[in-house]
Amino acid sequence: MVTIIDYGVGNLFSLESSFAFIGEEATVTSDPDAVRSAERLILPGVGAFGDAAEKLRSSGMFEAVLDAAEAGIPLLGICLGMQLLFEKSFEYGEHGGLGLIKGSVRPMRGYIPDAEKIPQIGWNSLALTERGGKCPIFEDIKNGDFVYFVHSFYGADCGGALAASTDCGGVPVTAAVWGGGSVFGTQFHPEKSGDVGLRILKSFSKVPKGGPVL
Repeated sequence: MVTIIDYGVGNLFSLESSFAFIGEEATVTSDPDAVRSAERLILPGVGAFGDAAEKLRSSGMFEAVLDAAEAGIPLLGICLGMQLLFEKSFEYGEHGGLGLIKGSVRPMRGYIPDAEKIPQIGWNSLALTERGGKCPIFEDIKNGDFVYFVHSFYGADCGGALAASTDCGGVPVTAAVWGGGSVFGTQFHPEKSGDVGLRILKSFSKVPKGGPVL
């Protein structure tokens, strides 16, 4: 069973439909206690970091997600949900995140070439790191597989947590992170990434509590 966290800023229907398509049971909850007792968790998100972080706190989900992660419950952050896993964001100010992944969220403008369009919208290929090659959610994924992105900010300074990057005008941009245990994040949308994305969700559905440790 996969529990999708509803805190007011996620594409819940597409995620539910994707899990149904691969034969995995999924439920949506806005109950912090249900988050703490879940088997696996999805943290979705669209929009601005500061607004999402505030909604996560005001809904009681912020502490619930931290409790779940501490308990080893597999957690996958998607798009803005991945960014919320970081320590902080510099999107229209400075905002604190969950701190489950070291690093910060920064604007792509000024980092990638000016000729590149922002936001990055559409399909781009994955380059798995050595860590990504060992990441359980990528067990059925290979270098060069294409996935679907929609974002203007990216995860920076994530160092050892980097599981995959994608190329934007010759510059590598964080595409996925893995905390080494049960915390995962994808900047791209698996639920919009066709067969590749479905394989990632299927693999996540099999991650055991605690996850593998590098």
